Amino acid sequence: MSKTTSQPLDHITVVSLEHAIAAPFCTRQLADLGARVIKVERPGEGDFARGYDQRARGSCSHFVWVNRSKESLALDLKNPEHLAALKQLLHKADVLVQNLAPGATARIGLDAATLRAVHPRLIVCDISGYGLDGPYRDKKAYDLLIQSEAGYLSITGTPEQPSKSGNSIADIAAGMYAYTGILAALIHRDKTGEGAHIDVSMLEALTEWMGFPMYYATDNAPPPARNGASHATIYPYGPFLAGDGNSVMLGLQNEREWVNFCEVVMLDKDLATDPRFNSSIARNDNRKTLEQRILAVFADLSAAQVIERLDRAQIANARMNTMADLWAHPQLKARERWVDIDTENGKLPALLPPGKSDAFSYTMGPIPSAGEHTQQILAEFGINLSPVGKP
Repeated sequence: MSKTTSQPLDHITVVSLEHAIAAPFCTRQLADLGARVIKVERPGEGDFARGYDQRARGSCSHFVWVNRSKESLALDLKNPEHLAALKQLLHKADVLVQNLAPGATARIGLDAATLRAVHPRLIVCDISGYGLDGPYRDKKAYDLLIQSEAGYLSITGTPEQPSKSGNSIADIAAGMYAYTGILAALIHRDKTGEGAHIDVSMLEALTEWMGFPMYYATDNAPPPARNGASHATIYPYGPFLAGDGNSVMLGLQNEREWVNFCEVVMLDKDLATDPRFNSSIARNDNRKTLEQRILAVFADLSAAQVIERLDRAQIANARMNTMADLWAHPQLKARERWVDIDTENGKLPALLPPGKSDAFSYTMGPIPSAGEHTQQILAEFGINLSPVGKP
């Protein structure tokens, strides 16, 4: 099947009052599918996430990740003239996404109830820390705080020290559910002609991802223990140090794999029937003893030799890659997953969205400078406004 020039969302216009990660990640994925995304930013500084760092060749690592292919419109929503311009813009929008503080849009007449009374086909997606009602509605919510509230920190880290995720997992979860919720709402609108209001909570998004540990601790049973990079309940499943100082990640899922591991990797057939290790529960209960046995064997091998034995035994394994290793990953290169995108500071590589499609190509447009498209957008929509932001 040959790809077409059409994209799934190339008929959709999204206006986003967004900052940081959750809402921009949602709308970037809509832009990947061809949607026109108009990002409303503060005049001058723009989205405060632009200033987090300059690690991506002079640009912010967070910002370039979640803001490609968008148009930047600088408006001061405290200015009545600018607010009126935004409301005029919404007459031709299909979707409004926002992650301002709870109640902020209602104070300026941009809440879902007010907007949909005028624009019944409009899809409004609100992203917040705790949702638009309930006792926590007005509580400030940053990614790390939600990781804590959702119990993620209680099961992540070492026995001595809880650890946060190395990326913005709560923001990512909320952005993903906002994205899929909007796609579902667009399908619903095609069927019924009606828009929708989507209320996405970071807490609820991450709590959904906490399903396994929550059910494991049903009825106040002990939760999964913090075990660093090792699996909380399955063993051996985690990183093991080889003799050359490099770590190998491996995981066993069943008794057939355990027998193969003993015979091919450990070169110890009798270990498979040792009563201390001959079931998943027994191995988990005796993980310290088993760890010593495994490390003693691996000490005489390089990481490459361990991986060779694991592959021969058909045991799942992986290298513990650094960011440099990931940039150069041979699988991503072989599948041609990298393309260059433009930024104010030159080109940067960007990963094509997961999910190769033979029906269409993804949009991989430039990162906008703050307010870059303001005058162009205002002119297109027939809005007369004093110059704001960058021309």
